[in-house]
Amino acid sequence: MRGIWRPLVTDWSEVWLVVPVYNEGQVIEDVVRHARQTFPNVVCVDDGSRDNSADGIRAGGAHLVQHPVNLGQGAAIQTGVEYARKQPGAEYFVTFDADGQHRVEDVLSMLERLRSEPLDIIVGTRFHGDTAHIPWIKRVVLKTVVMLSRRTRKLGLTDAHNGLRVFNRTVAEQMNITLNGMGHASEIVEMIDHRKWRVAEEPVTILYTEYSMAKGQSLINGVNILFDTMLKSKAH
Repeated sequence: MRGIWRPLVTDWSEVWLVVPVYNEGQVIEDVVRHARQTFPNVVCVDDGSRDNSADGIRAGGAHLVQHPVNLGQGAAIQTGVEYARKQPGAEYFVTFDADGQHRVEDVLSMLERLRSEPLDIIVGTRFHGDTAHIPWIKRVVLKTVVMLSRRTRKLGLTDAHNGLRVFNRTVAEQMNITLNGMGHASEIVEMIDHRKWRVAEEPVTILYTEYSMAKGQSLINGVNILFDTMLKSKAH
């Protein structure tokens, strides 16, 4: 059992949170403010939002990078990582959702492991504990993804499409996401395999709020993820 987590640094200036944002004006300011209570360095990539997301990002105090049109989550993450890795002192990077589903506490646990273990990247998993809170369509789709993806099974990943990831500068420098949409998660798995990044999973809690559920993400994203994985399995 791990001991109580005590931070090795006090200001976390070497950590950058990368937050892809698309039409999250209702919540993004609060998400950014909460994250910045622990991590001062947050870059939000406004991926062509049609609402007031940019205003919320500015009000929350994050760095703002804007795509003039909506390109997709993969493109937003790549843009954010490229921005963050150029910043002085940046050593650790976190992909973090804009809708309030990810917890800062989980990021801290993942950073503890990344700093103390021989790892390059840690991926969050929803499946190392109670899964009753996960929407049923999400559970079915993500379990099916693992069964269909030989590479995911090879790497021992149970939740490769989890958006919460923590990685070091080696990964940030080598990351080159070319699939703009939801397919980027499968592409990251491919990079982990091909580039021999040392990978592990960390149990995390995803907060399925009324806001995130009302957006209908579970069904739409689930279908997109499954479709992408089926195409990938045929290609390999």
